[in-house]
Amino acid sequence: MIDHLILPCEIVVKSVVPAIKATLATELVQTYGFKQEHVAEILGISQSAVSKYTHQLRGHMIEISNMREIKPLINDMVELLVNGNPRRTEFLGLLCQTCSKIREKGLMCQFCQKTDPMIKTEVCDFCLNPETTE
Repeated sequence: MIDHLILPCEIVVKSVVPAIKATLATELVQTYGFKQEHVAEILGISQSAVSKYTHQLRGHMIEISNMREIKPLINDMVELLVNGNPRRTEFLGLLCQTCSKIREKGLMCQFCQKTDPMIKTEVCDFCLNPETTE
């Protein structure tokens, strides 16, 4: 019986998506020299959110920018954004792959446990076992 139903995707929205957006924003500003206003427009967020991301005031609950498995996916997303008007499905596919890699690494377990103490991370292998997520 399920007492609480905290979905991994709910945790992703609160911790992983901001980490991805922070990494994308930082890359666009620092590597490509984009203005914060332009990055905000590209990512569909406010300029102040971009500022908080690039100054590490938001979106750094999980550090993903240097993860070997994640870096190529982030680079591909950045390239799509830099080249302008990416296909939504292509970008979303990369975003979902990134989330899956982060889940497989067990980086969300601490947030699941924090969100719902009833979750026993030592026996929950949903995110760690890719076969259960297909």
